[in-house]
Amino acid sequence: MRVLINAIQRTGNPSVIGLDPRPELLPSILLEGAQTPRDVADAYFAFNTAVIDALYDIIPAVKPQIAMYEALGIAGIETFIKTNEYAQSRGLYVLADIKRGDIGSTAASYASHLCGTPQIEGMPRFDVWHEDAVTVNPYLGSDGIAPFVTAAVATNKDIFVLAKTSNPSSSELQDLVIDGSIPHETVAEHVAGLLEEWGESTRDKETGYSHVGAVVGATHPVEGTKLRKLMPHTFFLVPGYGAQGGTGADLAGLFDSNGLGALVNSSRGIIGAWKKAAEIPEFATREDALAFVARSARKAALAMKDDISQAIAQ
Repeated sequence: MRVLINAIQRTGNPSVIGLDPRPELLPSILLEGAQTPRDVADAYFAFNTAVIDALYDIIPAVKPQIAMYEALGIAGIETFIKTNEYAQSRGLYVLADIKRGDIGSTAASYASHLCGTPQIEGMPRFDVWHEDAVTVNPYLGSDGIAPFVTAAVATNKDIFVLAKTSNPSSSELQDLVIDGSIPHETVAEHVAGLLEEWGESTRDKETGYSHVGAVVGATHPVEGTKLRKLMPHTFFLVPGYGAQGGTGADLAGLFDSNGLGALVNSSRGIIGAWKKAAEIPEFATREDALAFVARSARKAALAMKDDISQAIAQ
């Protein structure tokens, strides 16, 4: 996690912005005349680059959600990759929200998101995805995690494993108490123990954090505080801030004593901030619309930074 931690310390801002474009989040002028998935994908890329250009100097990272791009087929996948590459060119850490989970050769192939194309004699490996970290589903156990850990260590990249997610129905599985466990522990707490174990051999001596992070929602502050104690060497990706109801006050227990250890995500609250402006002008051109999106996103991102800083100070 050293690359991420360095980026957070450089910007003084432990936040990540979700690049999750959908038609309803774009000014309608950007989609005027759209007839094909490629047209929509091009609009997404213009939208993304406007947001990145507005924020790259005040945030450490972006988090594109691949589902939004996969919905457009090959044109969307190409835009996902171009977005990642552009974000990296602006010095941003790219945390790709892909939530992969499988075993054996399939998991190893999914891990190519980090380590590049398959190893073939006489051919170099290509980083086709341009990602610094990915999200992973632990439901299949260590068989599904090990290939990602191996890939992360080999490339000095990271993974974030789902532990306690921000959605309301997460309790249906993640809050279940494991029968016979002493002390009584929930599924999420059991996963926390596994994450510390899976990352143990990858811990950085300077920062104390491993290449294996955890996804812990801001919408569950009490459980999140407990999970922080259970995972002292595990960096948190914290979704649920803003549009999902999480607030700065919910975050304090997710950070460590040095004010590190967590990266707080906001997606709609930043890229959709333009829709909440007190007065939305009539856009004469696409450029006018993108400029308004950019200004609104920057204002919202700075407010988020201040809110998080206050939470850490507490």
